[in-house]
Amino acid sequence: MWFKNLRIYRFTQAFELSPEELQPLLQEKAFHPCGRQDLTKYGWVAPIASNDADAPLVHSCNGNFMLCAQRQDKVVPASVIKEAVQEKTAFIEQKEARKVFSKERAQIKDEVLLDLLPRAFTKNQTIYGYIAPKQKLLLLDASSPSKAEQFLSHLRDSLGSLPVIPPACKNLPGDVMTNWLSQQSAEPPFVLEKECELNNPADSANVIRCKAQDLDADEAQTMLESGKRCSKLAVNWNDSVEAIICDDLSLKRLRFDDKLIEEANEAEAEDKAQQFDQDFAVMALQLNQLCKDLFKAFGGLERTRVV
Repeated sequence: MWFKNLRIYRFTQAFELSPEELQPLLQEKAFHPCGRQDLTKYGWVAPIASNDADAPLVHSCNGNFMLCAQRQDKVVPASVIKEAVQEKTAFIEQKEARKVFSKERAQIKDEVLLDLLPRAFTKNQTIYGYIAPKQKLLLLDASSPSKAEQFLSHLRDSLGSLPVIPPACKNLPGDVMTNWLSQQSAEPPFVLEKECELNNPADSANVIRCKAQDLDADEAQTMLESGKRCSKLAVNWNDSVEAIICDDLSLKRLRFDDKLIEEANEAEAEDKAQQFDQDFAVMALQLNQLCKDLFKAFGGLERTRVV
């Protein structure tokens, strides 16, 4: 459950639903496995894995509400579809002595897919996200914008509305990170690590990735002086969390310090539900404060600017 990525959204108005009010709304959009002819399914599942069909879809801890979405996809290899389409096309052309053109080939492909779906394997993926009402934040463990948007869209459908926007800070993250690199000093409690990504604003394909290198070396400084900008930067926050900050204010490759994991395990949990609760409590406390420090480091939130 410990987040590996972080995509941040902030509420434009207070979130006032309680876990008890959330539960029936999410239940309406709960996850159901793919049927014989379904290609994909998406819905809410209990954050704490359980065989109980009535397990809560909201896990509340210290005022934060954890949600979990599950996506299931039927896996039909493209090579299998292609081979079946070729066989069926060749059969028709030979039997009817005519050419099968693209429009009919597309129809054959659809028929082949429908025939293969009931026998296809399924692939499952879960995405966690939690609402922090006091901080007016929604935090997702999503590795890509598309996965985050699907979570947000499903939550919006479940609640009827979802007034959230990505955070916009007064200073552009790329400018701030470029300045940190140039000065070789980040805004406390952030400390620079040995990894970054530099790009050329005039050519998006011109990207230089530096890993396990001293970023104060002449080469890195020369690239900055030539106009390169920092789009990704590895940092350590408060000796507690390591991450890569991206210029859209998302965080990748989160790694929580061992001391935090030990803190979550200090009290011996009686079951997985209690352990989940302990992990969630420690993680949310850190991430809520990290977000606060992140916004401050980039000049504070711009209330009137929407990205």
